[in-house]
Amino acid sequence: MNLPDVEVTPEYGDNLLNAEIMLPRGGVMTKGRVSARKRDSAGILTGLADPNPILDTRSYIVDFADGDQAELSANLIAESLYSQCDPDGNQHFLLEGIIDHRRLDNAIKLSDQKSVRPDGRTYLRRSTAGWQLCCQWKDGFTSWETLTDLKQSHPVETAEYAKIVGIDHEAAFNWWVPGVLSKRDRIISLVKQRSTRYLKRTHKFGIDLPKTAKEALALDAANGNTLWAAAIAKEMANILAPDETVPVGYQKIPCHMVFDVKMEDFTRKARLVAGGHKTDAPSTITYASVVSRETVRIALLMAALNDLEVKVGDVLNAYVTAPVTEKVWTVLGPEFGPDAGKSAIIVRALYGLKSSGAAFRAHLASFMRQMGYTSCKADPDLWYKAETRPDDNFRYYSYILCYVDDILCIHHDAMSVLDRLNKYLPLKPASVGDPKIYLGAKLSKTRLANNVLAWSISPSKYVDQAVKNCEKHLSGKLTGNYSLPLQAKNPFPLDCSPELDTSDPLDPEASSFYQHLIGVMRWMVELGRVDIATEVSLLSSHLALPREGHLRLALHIMGYLKRHHNTRLVFDPTYPTIDLSLFPTFDWTGFYGDVSEVLPPDMPEPLGKDVDVRMMCDSDHAGEQRSRRSRTGFLIFCNMALIDWVSKRQPTIETSVFGAEFVAMKHGIEKLRGLRYKLRMMGVPLSGPSYIFGDNKSQVTNSTKPESTLKRKCSSICYHFIRESVAMGESAITHIRSEQNSADLMTKITYGEKRRRLVGGILYDIYDNHTP
Repeated sequence: MNLPDVEVTPEYGDNLLNAEIMLPRGGVMTKGRVSARKRDSAGILTGLADPNPILDTRSYIVDFADGDQAELSANLIAESLYSQCDPDGNQHFLLEGIIDHRRLDNAIKLSDQKSVRPDGRTYLRRSTAGWQLCCQWKDGFTSWETLTDLKQSHPVETAEYAKIVGIDHEAAFNWWVPGVLSKRDRIISLVKQRSTRYLKRTHKFGIDLPKTAKEALALDAANGNTLWAAAIAKEMANILAPDETVPVGYQKIPCHMVFDVKMEDFTRKARLVAGGHKTDAPSTITYASVVSRETVRIALLMAALNDLEVKVGDVLNAYVTAPVTEKVWTVLGPEFGPDAGKSAIIVRALYGLKSSGAAFRAHLASFMRQMGYTSCKADPDLWYKAETRPDDNFRYYSYILCYVDDILCIHHDAMSVLDRLNKYLPLKPASVGDPKIYLGAKLSKTRLANNVLAWSISPSKYVDQAVKNCEKHLSGKLTGNYSLPLQAKNPFPLDCSPELDTSDPLDPEASSFYQHLIGVMRWMVELGRVDIATEVSLLSSHLALPREGHLRLALHIMGYLKRHHNTRLVFDPTYPTIDLSLFPTFDWTGFYGDVSEVLPPDMPEPLGKDVDVRMMCDSDHAGEQRSRRSRTGFLIFCNMALIDWVSKRQPTIETSVFGAEFVAMKHGIEKLRGLRYKLRMMGVPLSGPSYIFGDNKSQVTNSTKPESTLKRKCSSICYHFIRESVAMGESAITHIRSEQNSADLMTKITYGEKRRRLVGGILYDIYDNHTP
């Protein structure tokens, strides 16, 4: 099979041809197929093109099965395609009944069902291939579906049909129909708990989805275009080396094509995937890290502080740009045209191989080094390089942050850096430019009330979509009386204690949904939703055995997020006002000797403007009523930008508020020590010690005055750890009033005006566009 000569990236617009859509005609939904572009009386194509299909006004002809035609614009066709599919492009139909069947040539005959193994034992071959059933759907149309799919989605209906029409003895039915019919009632009960819908796997956004390269090319031939062939040709370039003699020691693996349709513009996509599960584990490292969210926040702060540009780019084809590190070969399939059937050594890091992630990261790292960048030892996926801004001779560090194939560059001329990287590693042209979405959240530059420009991150779109998905799941898949509250002013209702909940445990399906919700909300917290950190932490303690009450609390949080989805975490570079008179210094030599903060011996020279590091620290003594464990909470700021936050149950049971506060501050100082190390390894100058604010006066006094003695030995480790940090000049601690301590949000469930004040002091736009 020869691949035709095709353009790698066909013009958008042809992507809509031959798409199946459902349209109302005569009071019923009727299936039509987009057949051609519309032309006016002069033969000129009508409408104007736009990369966004919703804004595309070109017109098309839609053919119906009865021979009728309709004229529709591209935006109406795209709207129809989106409306009949879920967010992943899949269609779900409700089955009315099975009305016909047909047997294809590749179906197993009854006489051929019995086979003999090499050891002489006989067995029955079990396969549903080669049979199709005609389904009548509740929407009013019919379609032929494979027995394989219907056996999985509607086993009882399919078995009953086979029994009624007398084909249950056939080789594709006799090994499973009797068992299904004997267990009919139990299967019906389980199916009703899951769903009664059929997932149409042969289409995506109404477009035929091939399973093999042969089917893809056959679709192109039937449709009169080369869209799938172009997708295959784009993927095949420089992946394998055919006509090679396979060396000794290479492992044979299967490869197959996976096909998809992109949501944005219905572009066809083909991906060659290796069966890496059939290979031995490689001796080389297979782990590939990504840049941490904390590092991203620091980098965005430094961009605003040093007045630098921020640009992004996405590596084209990612993994397959890297050379493979495993010794593997395969037999070429029909997607390789005239080379089909030949042996070939895999030379690129295909998706599916165990080492592909690590191979791509090493490949990317080699280009970073060629460009003069150095990997940060505190975060290997941040690369830095000393630069001088030409207009004012300002010296600073340029940063490149790598999250797999997503590149974020910070530089006074960031586009020049991405252009240079593009010569080594091609970037998707449409992805290069100003940042819009990064790690699932919206990035934007904001001018604050003090006229300072700062970068902000908003997970609003992610939160809004998560809420919609939750409501959709509740309406269609989850059994039980569950719904989002209409008036959720706070994440938790009043007087709520998840640890004391004694409601019934959730069934497996609801339990899985609960765990999914907690995972989604954890990522929201990572993206900046600090206002739900404590509540999500409390519910995370019940992932092993969630109860109905826990699920209702999780849904209450989703109701709160629906009401308050619009938030921004702003990385304000403004220097805070710190009253140094609140941090007196003392001579600690007689207690801890001549100690000083340990500086990394290999840290780069500090460049750029310095930063102030602050922490608000608090604990909730014996807050958990079941075990009486306390909760640690703190917020860490660089200048006015929130960089890190923690809400976590303490590992020990403390018998006093004093002890719980010491444990919380020790944990916070450990985090600060790691942050100070990271800042120094990024070349960021520090203005002085970390300024720590706590609201327990006894604990602050014991930490800051050398003559204070500890009379509770159980707190001695935390006591000396904190005091030594103060003695070496790493930390400076002072007391603030409880109502001024924003870390209260990370330790207690708050309500009303107090909550609005605490949250409004951290997040922008959450309460009627209020800003801190």
